[in-house]
Amino acid sequence: MSAKIKYTDEPLGKTQVLADFLPSPAELAFREEGVKVTLALSKKSIEFFKSEAAKHHTQYQRMIRRLIDAYVDAQAPTGRSPGPHA
Repeated sequence: MSAKIKYTDEPLGKTQVLADFLPSPAELAFREEGVKVTLALSKKSIEFFKSEAAKHHTQYQRMIRRLIDAYVDAQAPTGRSPGPHA
């Protein structure tokens, strides 16, 4: 990447303004209340999540939690689960 980039004053062509779809910093900082549960999972499931978590430098419990949350969101009537303020 040592090659120098040469910028030109070319027309951009047809452009389109998109609505802001990124979450606000407040939404990113929000942590949903957690509830501790005891759950027995199969050894192969835990091995899978631990392996994938190591590849992605995260915690396997977090991956499982996000998977379950994604399932709940997909099953909610509006496509999203109601938040804690609903």
